[in-house]
Amino acid sequence: MKLTVLCDNNTYIDSYLVGEPALSFYIENGKDKILFDLGYSSVFKFNAEKRGINLDKVNKIVLSHGHDDHTHGLKWQHFDEKTKLFYCAGCFDKKKIDSTDLTAPYTKTEMQTKFDLTEVKECTEISHNLFCLGPIARKTAFEKDNPKLKTLKNGHWVQDKVLDDTALVYNGKTGLFVITACSHSGICNICEQAKQIFKKKIIAVIGGFHLFELTNQAVKTIEYLKNENIKDLYPCHCTSLLVKAEMLKNGLNVHEVGSGLEINFQ
Repeated sequence: MKLTVLCDNNTYIDSYLVGEPALSFYIENGKDKILFDLGYSSVFKFNAEKRGINLDKVNKIVLSHGHDDHTHGLKWQHFDEKTKLFYCAGCFDKKKIDSTDLTAPYTKTEMQTKFDLTEVKECTEISHNLFCLGPIARKTAFEKDNPKLKTLKNGHWVQDKVLDDTALVYNGKTGLFVITACSHSGICNICEQAKQIFKKKIIAVIGGFHLFELTNQAVKTIEYLKNENIKDLYPCHCTSLLVKAEMLKNGLNVHEVGSGLEINFQ
């Protein structure tokens, strides 16, 4: 399996690719060409063209959750209506933070005319050895929901616990590779669910950890990752420099991530 970062907040010097505060990963796994999120704009498309990646060959899409910085790229690329798109319940509901709209660009009804939709209700193999975890169980006491996030339910704005948040897991020969996006459900919850399902060690994690300040959640998360002895960590998107620096101080093997990064995993 090969993963290419098509969009991240950061870029590399002299790579001449583009970044934005959003996320998109391109995954090649055997015959499957998969997009895990599409960022906020056409950035993922621009970077794919620069890297010689033909997005017309994408046959599967996974949406990590419904927020605009992961879904609005859908407006910038045409896909065959037979393209399979995987999501969790609530992905296309109206969402906001304060007065800022975070909703995906299309309703579920509109999406049904554009893709072959599959709602993921439990851990599901979407490609050889590549699984979508489905809804993430919230088990840790320290990973908190953001009370500012709201979703529209039955005509009323209520707290959005982002129950549509999900992640991918590649079940490799030597262990598990966790591929997350924003980790609204908590990166530790995601890792624990992967371990529980596959009964194997996690050896790498890439994606947003949704940690910005050195809060109790950040401290506890770093302790968890250290205790798990995960070989390679690729925190990006919604993970601050402050938190990444603290991870390094605690001896974690943190890699730089930016648009254009390629990782091969067996």
